[in-house]
Amino acid sequence: MSKKSILLLCCSLCFVSATVANTPVRNTRSKQVNSKAKTERTKTQDSVRFLGNMVADRLEFRNKVSSEKEVRKAEYESRLAMESLNYPAVDIYGEDSWSEYVNPFVGADVEIPESYDIDCSSFVMPVEDKQVTSEFGYRRRFGRMHYGIDLSVNRGDTIRAAFDGKVRVRNYEHGGYGYYVIVRHPNGLETVYGHMSRQLVHENQIVRAGQPIGLGGSTGRSTGPHLHFETRFMGIPINPSTIIDFDNGVPLRDVYTFHRGSSTRYAKAGKGSRVASKRKGRNSATPKTYRIRKGDTLEAIAKRNGTTVAKLCAKNGISKKKTLTPGKALRIK
Repeated sequence: MSKKSILLLCCSLCFVSATVANTPVRNTRSKQVNSKAKTERTKTQDSVRFLGNMVADRLEFRNKVSSEKEVRKAEYESRLAMESLNYPAVDIYGEDSWSEYVNPFVGADVEIPESYDIDCSSFVMPVEDKQVTSEFGYRRRFGRMHYGIDLSVNRGDTIRAAFDGKVRVRNYEHGGYGYYVIVRHPNGLETVYGHMSRQLVHENQIVRAGQPIGLGGSTGRSTGPHLHFETRFMGIPINPSTIIDFDNGVPLRDVYTFHRGSSTRYAKAGKGSRVASKRKGRNSATPKTYRIRKGDTLEAIAKRNGTTVAKLCAKNGISKKKTLTPGKALRIK
């Protein structure tokens, strides 16, 4: 074998060896790079997944807390609403005014607010027919006051509650209202429904606006079927037509503001009437109860009602550190 052949063979062997030796290194490096990239991608995906789950958990927690707050708020408002129906307008009427008389304050002293806002937005017409057959005011022909308005009905027509409230009186008066019902409402009004042929509710029953409370008729001092309808505030008659647009069956405004003195003159006009005589001797005095509102303190309530914290605590059997619950009633006097 010539030197040339031997040299060529050696070169070939060296080339093959180098190729074989280098090939695994490149594959290993490639695998390492791919593995590292895959690991990085996995870490990134895991991080994104973790963050996504964390955000989702936070949103779920926040929604759950928000939902629970809304439920608690709804339950609280529901309890307040039910309490306001069980004790309608107790903050101005007091607890001792649940009497059998049309004027709940007959023979008693009570403070009449100088002004009071009455929410009328939930009003429902007490009858289907909106025709007013007799207006509010003094009747020269009979020499007496007409403390409400008369609405046209037929015997047996459904009479409905004008607002949510609680039935204070269910009675019969032969020489006056006939079969009648009086409902006290949380907005401060009392409504009277007279001359019915039948009463469908009982005393102390909670009624909703639009709920049937009686049937149309002509009982008592009546010349024909009609509903005698009155609106009163703390026993004082108010012309219903200043509150309600009877042509359209809706309130004239959502909030009616009562002003002391603007309605009392009507009570004086019918001096010999049953209701007017019961209003004699009404003076200004401290309210007997107070409905706790959000943010109230014993000091503020005492100052507002001309008394002391010590007297409030003694009257209600509570301590000065008592936590006040909105909606509850405090005895003032």
